[in-house]
Amino acid sequence: MLFNSHVFILLFLPLTPAGFFLLGRLRDMRPARLWLLAASLVFYGWWSLTYLGLLLASMLVNYALGHCIGAARDRAPERAKALMMLGVAGNVGLLAWYKYALFITDNLAALTGLEFAISGVVLPLAISFYTFLQIAYLVDMRNGRAEAYTFLDYMLFVTF
Repeated sequence: MLFNSHVFILLFLPLTPAGFFLLGRLRDMRPARLWLLAASLVFYGWWSLTYLGLLLASMLVNYALGHCIGAARDRAPERAKALMMLGVAGNVGLLAWYKYALFITDNLAALTGLEFAISGVVLPLAISFYTFLQIAYLVDMRNGRAEAYTFLDYMLFVTF
């Protein structure tokens, strides 16, 4: 959904804040936060449901790692550091795959004459943004600068 499309301007843009402010009148703010999360996921998924799955899987893995890092930070600092490094490496690896897989295989093919069966790797929308945001969360959890959020708040943090 493009920012200048009729669907965005006439439907998505007015409904998102309207739903948030209406639900925000309730005593519990969870429905309003769920509304914003749902709107963020609809906006992202409008572009590609496949990559919405990638985003959700990435958030799930990083959230779980963050909690493990937070739990191990004080009683097993070396384990927390190893988990953080694993998370950072996994995130950078995912980002490298989508950003540089075709570049690397094309250059290897040019140098060696070998053909690789990689074609059409599409760069997911905002992958750099949400990947670096999640890396920062893992590092902050390791250093004691982030709190253990609920999964809803974490997902909203990444997608909003």
